[in-house]
Amino acid sequence: MGLSIGVMFAVLALSGTLLAFQSDLLKWQHPQLTGHTLPTPAQNAAMLQHIYQTPWPTPLRSADLPDAELPVWQLFLGGDTRVYLDPADGHPLLVRTPQTDWLLWLRLLHTHLLGGKVGEQVLGVIGVIELLLLISGAIIWWPRRGQWRNAVRMHAQPPARRWRSWHQSLGAALFPLLLLSTVTGVALIYKEPARAALRILFADRQAEPPKPPSMALQQAPIRWLEAMAAAQAALPQAELSRVSMPDAKNASLMVRARGPSEWNVVGRSLIVVDPYTAKVMAVYDAEKQGSGGLVSDGIYPLHAGVVGGNAWRLVIAFVGLLPAFFVTTGFLFWWARTRRKKA
Repeated sequence: MGLSIGVMFAVLALSGTLLAFQSDLLKWQHPQLTGHTLPTPAQNAAMLQHIYQTPWPTPLRSADLPDAELPVWQLFLGGDTRVYLDPADGHPLLVRTPQTDWLLWLRLLHTHLLGGKVGEQVLGVIGVIELLLLISGAIIWWPRRGQWRNAVRMHAQPPARRWRSWHQSLGAALFPLLLLSTVTGVALIYKEPARAALRILFADRQAEPPKPPSMALQQAPIRWLEAMAAAQAALPQAELSRVSMPDAKNASLMVRARGPSEWNVVGRSLIVVDPYTAKVMAVYDAEKQGSGGLVSDGIYPLHAGVVGGNAWRLVIAFVGLLPAFFVTTGFLFWWARTRRKKA
């Protein structure tokens, strides 16, 4: 079972290495997504109206506003479909689905094992087992007093000793990075328990984000320009990043925003606006939450390599290569030892 879990973990980690560069790979594959002039607030309002009125083939969940990183509209539709629109006139630039786009397929493999909620839970079990294997491996390796030099020495021969020393020595040296990557990955699957535990650990007194106020759809026109301006005024230092459209379940306009110190690319701050009156109904400033909440919000950026610039992204990409190395050296050690016993 250990080998099977190790191979699965290696495949997931290798997919994570590629996903660390998914934004660059997307723009390299589809240069039509680059080089656009960022729209004005009035242009954004007009586009929001266009997006809201368009009959999409699957339900529209949310829309990311154009920014310096990706200067086009990115729409999130049901079925894990993404649509990209020109910010100037709204014409479609690209449609991506997991069936036609290898990066989206790889992302679903990495986050859900291509199996939806069930796949995500299986992934969580794999992550917990791998975490236990990592910790138990470190405990087994831990040298006695005076044996540290021998414990970290890497040998060239004989083969069994070589593969074992490479596996153990590099595993010990890189254990903190492997542990961080695995812990953050497991925490992303078990988001709510992990966040609750962190808030207790850090004794957070600040309230959690309130449930967005609900309201019914109306026949009145939506005041997009005024509503977005009100959202910006509610958190003037933040960058508005994502809009969840009014629908039959809740007609309130929910706007995600990223504060100056937030690590998450989209931000965890939230402004809820009445789209018909442009009145702000609720504001949640993620920068003002407690330490536990801040650590919780930092889990995804750390795991995905989207914080710390290219240096941390390269570290995350490198960490993704390690499980394959350790599975290979572990198997070669077993093979060499088996052959030696048979000789």
